[in-house]
Amino acid sequence: MKAAVLGKPIAHSKSPVLHNAGYRALGLADWSYGSFECDDKQLPELIATLPAEYIGFSVTMPGKFAALEAATEVTERARLIGSANTLLRVGAGWRADNTDCTGVAGALEVLGVPLTGQAVIIGAGGTARAVLWTLAKSGIDSVVIINRSDRSAEYQQLAAFLGITVQFKSFEDDISALIRASAVVVSTAPSEAITCHHDVIAQAPLLDVIYDPWPTGLVQLARERDLPTVGGHVMLAHQAYDQFEQFTHKPAPRAAMWSALCQSLAISE
Repeated sequence: MKAAVLGKPIAHSKSPVLHNAGYRALGLADWSYGSFECDDKQLPELIATLPAEYIGFSVTMPGKFAALEAATEVTERARLIGSANTLLRVGAGWRADNTDCTGVAGALEVLGVPLTGQAVIIGAGGTARAVLWTLAKSGIDSVVIINRSDRSAEYQQLAAFLGITVQFKSFEDDISALIRASAVVVSTAPSEAITCHHDVIAQAPLLDVIYDPWPTGLVQLARERDLPTVGGHVMLAHQAYDQFEQFTHKPAPRAAMWSALCQSLAISE
C-alpha cells in the first residue's frame, strides 16, 4: 500500500517523515509514503489516475478546498469546516476528512490549561475554522477572532452549529484586556506577519501553529513571561496520528513518529 502528501510547494512537508517512521515502527514493510507536488487544479485528476495501491492522501495548501470538492463522501467536521486535509480511498471514490481538528485537540491537551469561557484566535483562514471547531468541542463557549477584516458572515453557519459565540476584532481595537481574560490564544498567522503585535498577543496561554523555525518569536516572548506554550509541530504530529490510523487501520506508534519529527526539525521537544 502507498500514501502520499499533496500540495504545492511540498518539499518542506514533514508528513513523509511522520508516516514512514510509523510504518517502520510497526514493521509495515509493504507500506510507503511519498509526496506529489500539485495545486488545487491538478489534484482531482491526480487522485483519479493514481493506481489503487494509493490508499490515502494528506492534503496541504492549496489543495484543501479541492480535496473536499473531489470527494464522494465527506465527514461532518470536514463539511462544516469547509476544507479537507485527508482523503481515504473508499470503493471507487474518496472520503474527505479534516484531521486538523485532532491536531489542535492534541496540542491543546499538551498545553494543559483549563478550556472554559473565552478564547482568542489570531487569523481567520482555513486553519482558524478547524481551531474554532476544536475549541467549541473542548468547552470554550466564546471566541474572538482577531483579523484584518471582518469575516463574520463566513463563520455564521459553523458558529451556529457549534453553539458558540464568535465576534471579530482587529489589532486597531483595544484587545489587551480581552486577551488577558482568555483561556488560550491560538495564533494561526505567520509569526513575521504579526511581529509588531507580539507584545499584546503574548498575555495568555499560547498555541502557535507555526513550528518552523522553532521557537517562534511569539512563543519566545510568551515563555519569557512564564506563560504555557505549545507549537504547531505538536499539532502536526497529532493530525498525522489520526491520518495514519485511518490509512492503516492500526494504532499509530506515536513515540516513534514523534521522535522522527523532532529529529527532522532538530528540536528536543
